[in-house]
Amino acid sequence: MSNYRTSPSDLEGMPPGVPHIIGNEAAERFSFYGMKAVLAVFMVSYLHLMDGHGVSVMNEAEATEKVHLFNSAVYFTPVLGALLADLFAGKYLTIVWLSLVYCAGHAALACMGVFGNSPVWLAAGLGLIALGSGGIKPCVSAHVGDQFGARNAHLLTRIFNWFYFSINIGAFISMLLTPWLLEWYGPHWAFGVPGVLMAIATFVFWLGRKRFVHVPAGGMGFVKEMFTGGGLVTILKLLPLYLIVAMFWALFDQTGSTWIFQSMDMDRNFLGFEWLPSQIQSLNSVFVLTFIPLFTYLFYPAGDRIWKLTPLRKIGLGLFIMAGSFALVALIQQWIDGGAKPNIGWQIIAFALLTVAEVMVSIVALEFAYTQAPKTMKSLVMCLYLGSVAVGNLFVAGVNHFIQIPDSATRQFEEAVARQPEGWEKSARNIVLPGYDEEDPADDIVARVKDGVPESYDIPGKEKFEAAAAEIERLFEANGGRFPDDEAGNKALATYQDPWGSPIRFDILNSNRARLMSDGPDRKTGTEWDIGMVIEYKEPAAGGEEESFLDFLHPEKPWLDRRKEELGIAKEAATAGSGSAFTRSAFSGGQTKLHGAEYFRFFTWLMLGTAVVFVPYALLYRQRTYLQE
Repeated sequence: MSNYRTSPSDLEGMPPGVPHIIGNEAAERFSFYGMKAVLAVFMVSYLHLMDGHGVSVMNEAEATEKVHLFNSAVYFTPVLGALLADLFAGKYLTIVWLSLVYCAGHAALACMGVFGNSPVWLAAGLGLIALGSGGIKPCVSAHVGDQFGARNAHLLTRIFNWFYFSINIGAFISMLLTPWLLEWYGPHWAFGVPGVLMAIATFVFWLGRKRFVHVPAGGMGFVKEMFTGGGLVTILKLLPLYLIVAMFWALFDQTGSTWIFQSMDMDRNFLGFEWLPSQIQSLNSVFVLTFIPLFTYLFYPAGDRIWKLTPLRKIGLGLFIMAGSFALVALIQQWIDGGAKPNIGWQIIAFALLTVAEVMVSIVALEFAYTQAPKTMKSLVMCLYLGSVAVGNLFVAGVNHFIQIPDSATRQFEEAVARQPEGWEKSARNIVLPGYDEEDPADDIVARVKDGVPESYDIPGKEKFEAAAAEIERLFEANGGRFPDDEAGNKALATYQDPWGSPIRFDILNSNRARLMSDGPDRKTGTEWDIGMVIEYKEPAAGGEEESFLDFLHPEKPWLDRRKEELGIAKEAATAGSGSAFTRSAFSGGQTKLHGAEYFRFFTWLMLGTAVVFVPYALLYRQRTYLQE
C-alpha cells in the first residue's frame, strides 16, 4: 500500500479515481437490485418448483418476512466491513476481498435447482451476498469522500448526488431486465446475469487502484477516537436520528415486497406496455434520475431563498412526504379490497412521492453521516446510517412474522409425512390429518396427495362451504362478473354455518379472488384452526392476440409454464358444478391477522408519528463537520 497516495491531492476539480468508483457502483447496484427485484416473486412462485415436488409453497407474508430479514442482514453486516476497514485492512482491500464473497453468493443462487435442496442454496447465497454487499457498503461511500481534500470539498454534495445517480442507472436497467429474464428464461439466468455483473464491478474497481487515495486504517487511533469524548458524543448525537430514519426505510424497502404483491392485483397496462410486477420498481430509479438534478440545481436553491433548507430540514420534509406516499398505497389497496382493479398508474404516483422522500432523506442522510464523522471513524459512522436501514427492515420482518397465522393443515401434513414408509409418495393416496381434536373424527382434514404433494384438502363441513361458494359464484355472475361487496356477500350467507355453529364469513381479496372463512373447531377467530375456502375466477384466455416485436426474444411459453409441464403438474381443475370459470381451494389456518388496506394504514400512521417526533430532534441538534485534510 506504500506505493499509493494516502492523502488527497491539492486539487480544485474532481479526483481522478472517482470514475472507477462510480462505474463500480453502477455495475454492483445492477447486480444487487436485479437479484433483489425478483426475490419476493421467486420465493412465492418459483422456489417450490426448483427441485421438483415436496417443497411447500411460500405465502406472501412469509416471503415478505424473509425478504426483509435478508435486507436487514445486508445492512447489519456493514459494521463488520467498517471494523475491518478502519482497524486493519483499509477501505480498498476490504472492498476487493468482500466483493469476491459477493460473487460467491450469486454463484450459490445460480446453483438452485442444479444440485438439489434449493432452499439451502438460497439461504447460503443470500447469506454470502449479505456479507459481501453489506460489508462493502460503508467502505465504498466513505472511499468516495476520502478522495476529497479541503480545496475540492465543495464538490462533495455534487459527487454524492452523482454517486446516487450511478446507483439508480444500474438499478433501473437491472429491474427491467432481471424480471424479464425470470419470466421467460427462469431463475438460473435471472440470478446468473447479476452475478456476472458483480464480477465486472470488482474488476472495474481494481483497475482504479493506482488512481485512488488509499487512506490507511486508523488502527488503535480509531479505537481511541471512538471512545474519547468527541467520537462517543458524535455517535450518541446521531443515534436518535438514525432510529427515526429507520422507519423511513421500513416503508421504503416494501417496494420490493408488499408493493410487488399489490401490483399483481392491478391493471398493469401502462403507456401501452404490460409491466411485470417486479418491473414497476424500476420507475423509482427513473424518478431518482429525474429528481436529483431538479432538486440539486433548482428546488434546493429556490427553497433556500425562502427558508434555509438545512440537511435536517430536508430529512424532516421527506419523512412527511413518505407518509403521504403510503397513504396513497393504502387507498389503492382499499380499492382492491373492494373488488376493483385499479390501474398501475396510481401506484406509479405513489412511487413518485416515495422518490421525492428518498431524495430528501436517503441522499441527504448519506452525506450528513459522512460530514458528521470524525476523520478516523468515517466508515463506522456511515454504518450508523446503514444500520438504520437494517433496523427498519427488521421491524417489517417482525411485523410480518407476528401477523402470520400458522397453517395447521400444512403442519399436520408434514408430521404425517414423517410417519410414512419409504417410497410412499410414488402412489396417489389420501392422508387423514387428525385436526383440532385428535380423537374426534368430526374435525379431521383429508389431504389428497399426488407425488408426495397435497393437491387439495377436504375440510370439515366441506359441503356447507361449497354450497356457500356456489351462492357467491351465482351472485358474481348476476353482478356482471364482479363479486358482491362484503356487506351484500355476508347478507347472502346469513344462514350458512360451519359444523360448530360459527357463521361462514365472506370477504373480497381482489377483483378475481374472494374468501369464505369460519372460526373452525376451536370457535376462536384468527387461529390456525380457522377453516375456509378461496374462490378464484379464472378469466378466459384471450384469443387472436397480436404479435409483439419482442416475441422473437423469448420462448413461446414462460419458464414457469414450461417447468410445470416438465414436472407433470396439471393446471388447476375447476370445481364440478360451479362452472369452468371458477376454482375453489380449501384451507385450515395460514391466513394473516393484518391484511389488505389495514396493513398499509398501519405503516402510514407509524410514518406520520415518526415525522412528528423528528421535529424537536432536528431543532435541538447542533452540527459539527469533519473532512479529510
